[in-house]
Amino acid sequence: MGIVLKQSLKNIAITYAGFAFGAVNTLFLYTQILPDEYYGLVTFILASGAILMPLMAFGVHNTMVKFYSSYEDSKKNGFLSLMLLTPLLGIIPLGLITFFFHDTISAFFSRENALVKDYIWYVFLVGLAMGYFEVFYAWCKVHLKSVFGNFMKEVFGRIGVLALLLLLHLEIVTLDTFIKSLVGLYLLRTIIMKVYAYSIRFPKWSIQFPSNTKEILNYSFLIILGGSAAVILLEIDKVMLNQFIKIENVAYYGVAVYIATVIIVPSRAMHQITYPLTAELLNSGNHFELEKLYKKTSLTLFIASGILFVLIILNMEDLYQLLPESYRNGFAIVFLIGLAKVFDSMLGNNNSILYNSKYYKTVLVFGICLALLTILLNLFLIPEFGMEGAALASFIAIVIFNLVKLIFVKLKFGFLPFTAATFKVFALLLLLGVLFQFLQFSFHPILNIILKSALIVAMYLGILFRFEISEDVSGVLSKWLKRREEE
Repeated sequence: MGIVLKQSLKNIAITYAGFAFGAVNTLFLYTQILPDEYYGLVTFILASGAILMPLMAFGVHNTMVKFYSSYEDSKKNGFLSLMLLTPLLGIIPLGLITFFFHDTISAFFSRENALVKDYIWYVFLVGLAMGYFEVFYAWCKVHLKSVFGNFMKEVFGRIGVLALLLLLHLEIVTLDTFIKSLVGLYLLRTIIMKVYAYSIRFPKWSIQFPSNTKEILNYSFLIILGGSAAVILLEIDKVMLNQFIKIENVAYYGVAVYIATVIIVPSRAMHQITYPLTAELLNSGNHFELEKLYKKTSLTLFIASGILFVLIILNMEDLYQLLPESYRNGFAIVFLIGLAKVFDSMLGNNNSILYNSKYYKTVLVFGICLALLTILLNLFLIPEFGMEGAALASFIAIVIFNLVKLIFVKLKFGFLPFTAATFKVFALLLLLGVLFQFLQFSFHPILNIILKSALIVAMYLGILFRFEISEDVSGVLSKWLKRREEE
């Protein structure tokens, strides 16, 4: 776990920096500067682009990680050339569909909100930028260079958005220019990522594609289905809300989801390095080390995501005091989405195991079925319960999907991610929730959040360290305490 911890800690620091900028943007600047309906429009464009991303990337970002380590160095140029060209199989057809059926697509998505009508091409361009960004990011990850890519993904874009929002606030740019510049920011991020990826290994174009090109393309196509299913589970609620209720509600929902999404940050950071490591362990058939990695990532991520969930829920009242009145009705959304994110984190590197194993086809079928279930649940629950219905649909679908993946790994590989320490952490989190539920300070909301969070985290880390519940966490705390003593 040495390399995992080292790069994961760097990635966590970068990712949290990105989320700090994102929090400023999402909770304060967007809500104060951008009209609610335009904030809803931005949320719709980015969510729709994210749904298109797996098609635009054509599964290459996963395919590269799975197959790269299996080639000798002399064969890698042909493989990388294939990986750069393959996304065109998705981009060109989608571009043609958007061009020839633009009016039909615009009419469909603007039935409830006319504002969406003129921004369909923006969705295409954002999806294109996201797709190739992931391709170049995977290029870096297979060389175990994930930190810069994580910075570009989590920090660069959010700093850019912050700057654009300030320019809009100062009336230096118009609303239309702001949205165009936002799309341009995603394209610029992709170009920078491309330059960095090429600095690690510059491509030497070769038309001598690998002998297993058919297998690679088949895998990529199936990964599109799986990736699309995964993104649908995460993003389709924001897109479908636009079809049933006023677009400003998409903004309110997006803010609540963003608050809950903070919980998944440690998982996203650790995933950058555990994904290629998992692929290598599977390629070498080392199931003993794979099981160890599975259990350690599960416990570490549960420790991190669990305390974040507790902190968010216990500080919601103060946090909402900092937001405009119209954004304060999302507690149920935060609770449901947050709980789903904790369960997601508890599975550790489960996704990496499944998508890099020989069973990926079966798992993709599960994902597609559950993506369809998500759409059906949203169709039923959004008209009935509005934003809370979308959150409930996502919660049900994510929990079912994770249970299926958990059981499948157990059946095919013979191990679960949970240990006795998992239940100790659960009991500790429950204890903290009960103890601090009614603790309220009468200061400014920000000071209240800081004080309560400091008390909770101090007690949490103290108990984890005292009873050595996690080897990795105890090791990090021991090193930190030792440095403090030396100082």
